Amino acid sequence: MKLQTVDFHKIKSRAQLATGTPEKLVNTFQIFSGYHSEVRGLEGKRLDESEGLGMKGCSRGPSPLTMGPQDTLPVAAAFTETINAYFKGADPSKCVVKITGEMVLSFPAGITRHFASHPTQPILTFSISNYTRLEQVLPNPQLLCCDSTADGLDIKEFWVNMPNLMSHLKKVAEQKPQATYYNVDMIKYQVSAEGIQSTPLNLAVSWRCDSTNTDLRIDYKYNMEAMAAPVPLYNLHFLVPVDGGMARPQAMIPPATWNPEQQTIQWKIPSLSHRSDNGGVGALLGRFQMENGSCRPSQLAVQFSSEGSTLSGCDIQLVGVGYRLSLVKKRFAAGKYLADN
Repeated sequence: MKLQTVDFHKIKSRAQLATGTPEKLVNTFQIFSGYHSEVRGLEGKRLDESEGLGMKGCSRGPSPLTMGPQDTLPVAAAFTETINAYFKGADPSKCVVKITGEMVLSFPAGITRHFASHPTQPILTFSISNYTRLEQVLPNPQLLCCDSTADGLDIKEFWVNMPNLMSHLKKVAEQKPQATYYNVDMIKYQVSAEGIQSTPLNLAVSWRCDSTNTDLRIDYKYNMEAMAAPVPLYNLHFLVPVDGGMARPQAMIPPATWNPEQQTIQWKIPSLSHRSDNGGVGALLGRFQMENGSCRPSQLAVQFSSEGSTLSGCDIQLVGVGYRLSLVKKRFAAGKYLADN
């Protein structure tokens, strides 16, 4: 599969890019007719700001950087990925998947004072491994450079425009003087997906409806093969509306929450992994008595998140001297994760 690296330096001048705002992904994912979801990380949620990787430009955290001129500067990184998936019945060939992600670097606030007193700094250079899993890469056009002739390699090297980085961090420091960390979006990307094999949670929904009763069955399966390293899925929510008339639940296995006003049923599973019962394979069952006619099969929506791994398997390494990688965060979560009968 041919990889595509977008070189924004050929599109916009540096003067036009002086705002420091990375380009946003405008590609959208049509998971079924009339339904699009914007490419965003974690449904708009960010990493915990208290961890210095909030990706909002600044965050609270430990005390500002104090260091000598010969010390290496600490840099933290975070990979955040979102998986959108649509399942149709029990046919795996009809599963549609799209995975997007972003990589952010986090700098301690004290680095601005260090740059001010040491204006000549080594160029911050890093490499991204497992790069061939990425189908599209959009580097921050103001801050990042790369060798576009090196496409096709499993490791891709990027280097930072240091004057622009210093200018950007200085502006953030002036705007948020109390911040102890500054977070900078560096790369947005799309991950190569192989249908249902790329989904960490496989789904199949079936309905059986008549004029008096409705039976709902949701089969799920934890898929460790979709992850670079198997990690649990947390806070799984399965939400289904029972559509077509007034319904009364007769059985919910395992126990679930029924909302009589909205006519929805919701199951919650705290965590799921290959160490769960039956290796993470299970079923959710619901039976309803219909009072106003037959039920119409509706769509299942699922949410979950995970920490400690990614779906792309990408990682970061610093290249050269002057900097050290103090922390690497990896997370992924469900975006629009849907299933139909």
